[in-house]
Amino acid sequence: MSQQATLAGFAAATPTDRLFFALFPDRGVAERLAALAATQCERHGLHGRPQPAERMHVTLFHLGDSAGLREDVVKAAQQAAARVRAAPFAVAFDQVATFAGHRQRKPFVLKSSGGNEALRAFHAQLGRELRTAGLGRCVAAGFEPHVTLAYTARDVAAEPVTPVSWLAGEFVLIHSLLGKTRHIPLARWTLAVS
Repeated sequence: MSQQATLAGFAAATPTDRLFFALFPDRGVAERLAALAATQCERHGLHGRPQPAERMHVTLFHLGDSAGLREDVVKAAQQAAARVRAAPFAVAFDQVATFAGHRQRKPFVLKSSGGNEALRAFHAQLGRELRTAGLGRCVAAGFEPHVTLAYTARDVAAEPVTPVSWLAGEFVLIHSLLGKTRHIPLARWTLAVS
C-alpha cells in the first residue's frame, strides 16, 4: 500500500507505519539490556514500562512514518543497504540518561560516554548510500548512538553503568506498526570483511 496523497479539504491520513534501519544485539545481550532497563527504572523511580528484550536495538536511520507501507521507500532503502561494505564491529554503551526535550514521554536510554567510532563510520557510510538512493531527507546531521530502555516523564542526569557491548554482525530494515509495538524485519544485511 502506498502513502495516500492529501487532497484539498481533506486531512492527511494518520501514520500507521514506520520504517527504520537498526542494529540488534544477540539474544543474550538483549536479555541483559532488558534486565538493566528494569533495574534502572526501579533505581530512578521511573514509571515507564521497561522495553522487552526483543525491542532492544540501536536505530541507525528513521526513514519516515506513513499511512501504509511506502514500497518506494522500502525499495530505495534496500538499494542503499545493498551497497554498504563493512566488517563486523563492536558497539559499547556505559551511561544511562534521559534525552531532554519538550515531549512528556522522554526516552530513557543507554548511551556511550565516548567511542563507538566504528559504529559512527558505519552510520556515515549508510547515510551516504541513502543520499545516493534519493533518501537524503532521512539523513540527519547528528547521531547519538543509544538503546532506548523505557519512556518516562522524569529527567535523569547521565550516570555511569557497567558497560554493555556486543559485536554488530548485521543490520536490519524494520517495518514498525505504530501503536502496536510490533517490529517486522523486512531485510537483513550481513557485515563481512570485504
